[in-house]
Amino acid sequence: MTEQMVIDLGRHTLYVAFLVASPMLLFGLAVGVLIGIFQAVTQINEMTLVFVPKILAVSLAIIIFLPWILNLLITFGNEIMARISAL
Repeated sequence: MTEQMVIDLGRHTLYVAFLVASPMLLFGLAVGVLIGIFQAVTQINEMTLVFVPKILAVSLAIIIFLPWILNLLITFGNEIMARISAL
C-alpha cells in the first residue's frame, strides 16, 4: 500500500463522514437559528428552550435521511472491501 493510496483512503473517509453528518448538523443549525431569532424577538432568554427542538430536529433528520446514509455507508464499505481484496 503506497502513501498515495493511504492519503486517498483518508480523504474519501473524511468525505463520507462529512456527508453522513451534514444532514443532522444542518437541521440542528436551522432550528438553532430559528429559535435564536424567536428569542431575540420575544426577549425570552431561557437557555433550555433550544435543546428540545434541536433534539427533535436532529431525530427527524436521522429518520428522513437514514436510508440515504445507510446506502452511502454500505457503498463505502464495499469499496473498502474491494480495495482490501485488491492488495
